[in-house]
Amino acid sequence: MRIILFSSKPYDRDSFLAAQRPQGWRLEFQEARLGLESAVLAQHCEAVCAFINDDLSAPVLQRLAAGGTRLIALRSAGYNNVDLKAAQQLGLCVVRVPAYSPHAVAEHAVALILALNRRIHRAFNRTREGDFSLHGLIGFDLHGKTVGVVGCGHIGRVFTRIMAGFGCQVQVYDPAPVTDLPQLGGLQVDLDRLIAESDIISLHCPLNENSHHLIDAARLGQMKRGAMLINTGRGALVDTPALIEVLKSGQLGHLGLDVYEEEAELFFDDCSDQPLQDDILARLLTFPNVIVTAHQAFLTREALAAIATTTLGNIGAWAAGAPVNQLPPGP
Repeated sequence: MRIILFSSKPYDRDSFLAAQRPQGWRLEFQEARLGLESAVLAQHCEAVCAFINDDLSAPVLQRLAAGGTRLIALRSAGYNNVDLKAAQQLGLCVVRVPAYSPHAVAEHAVALILALNRRIHRAFNRTREGDFSLHGLIGFDLHGKTVGVVGCGHIGRVFTRIMAGFGCQVQVYDPAPVTDLPQLGGLQVDLDRLIAESDIISLHCPLNENSHHLIDAARLGQMKRGAMLINTGRGALVDTPALIEVLKSGQLGHLGLDVYEEEAELFFDDCSDQPLQDDILARLLTFPNVIVTAHQAFLTREALAAIATTTLGNIGAWAAGAPVNQLPPGP
């Protein structure tokens, strides 16, 4: 069976080749993102393995199906880039990796909080230039602060436990009841209360029609003045242009992003020899209280190994006629 991995990097090749797979499977690694033009590369590939910024809209799926593809194996938990209704109509099975290492993403969110709070990025740059002064580097104790967690799935639960360990008062918003929150050290509240009372808000919910721009200008205005916002979920959870004004006014005190709404043409590639064409991202990067990382929260050895193992397992289960981790069709 031929399997093509789009948007693959050297670390994908290493992790997938290290994972066990049946004899007769041929893995092809393609650095190009999947789209209408690159879909031709999947000709005669039964399985297409796609990542978060690959285009799996109806026209692309139609081209893949016409070329012989029968399985879309996502090596991610999110699937907002897939037209599930079109996939069903074309007879394409779509599977995903529902969980790989929630610790990887949760710990990266904590790293952003600590770096922003204690100005680690600024201190690092200063000391490299011989500036050992402390002005402008005052942070705050995390102990006793109120932390709001939006979304309490696998990652949100791990993040909640970590922040409770710092001695924070953790409030959680999730549409579904979270019965084990007392054991995790959190309290379930409604979103308005979480927005209004939290010193730090971290987003860990999926992106769908209900959560698109969940944090917009109105909700940014309802936050505590000087609060911190962390997003390691999906870029479109936040209305990015609205961030500029609240950062300029000081309403938002700190911003940590590992995802960005318009990241598809930038993230995972080296663009350092080109002028940055995204004016909003360029403006965000000028603020000293903003840290942007390039969607690396998942990038640990453990997570990569789990993604490869689960993805190949999904393909094997589908080949055996018993699909697992299959996504339902869209509405």
